[in-house]
Amino acid sequence: MNRTFHGQSLTIVVCAAGPARQVLRLITKAQNHGWTVDLVATPAAVEFLDLEQLTAAIGRPVRTSPRSNAAVTSRRSGPPAAIIVAPATFNTINKIAAGISDNYALTAIAEGIGHGVPTVVVPFVNTAFARRAPFTRSIAQLRDEGIRVIYGSDDEWEPHEPGTGHQRVALFPWYSALEEAEMRAARAADAALDH
Repeated sequence: MNRTFHGQSLTIVVCAAGPARQVLRLITKAQNHGWTVDLVATPAAVEFLDLEQLTAAIGRPVRTSPRSNAAVTSRRSGPPAAIIVAPATFNTINKIAAGISDNYALTAIAEGIGHGVPTVVVPFVNTAFARRAPFTRSIAQLRDEGIRVIYGSDDEWEPHEPGTGHQRVALFPWYSALEEAEMRAARAADAALDH
């Protein structure tokens, strides 16, 4: 996409899965496109992250709670222009679909969706989880709500066999997630200008 996003805020929510260790790839690419990045981690994701490195990269602490960076920066005046949830775990996907917000990351996602913020979710699950009826329903519910879920054969991103996730980490579709978020954010901005 040729459009730049200078001055616009992108919230990236990271969950506890192997690709989380590589989130800096997405952050760097987004910043190169002009985005101001806020990084939010689920409580379980913290152990996957180099918080010091990521804080230096985005210029503010990684948020894990409503007050995790209150002393450094004030709350944004409005919602972000886009949200990317990646990698999204089985647990987080089911909670988003059910409207559960029992941690700061889920609250940020739920509020963003409620504001109509373009949201992209990229699951990282194995086939045992993917076969579960609650997960299948959750993916369908998110899509019905207008959330872009990068998942399935059409997106060339499918579940891995149990115990093989480490082989899929390098293939995680970070840039596809950013492209989708940018396309949706641009569309939303254009629609706002038309009104």
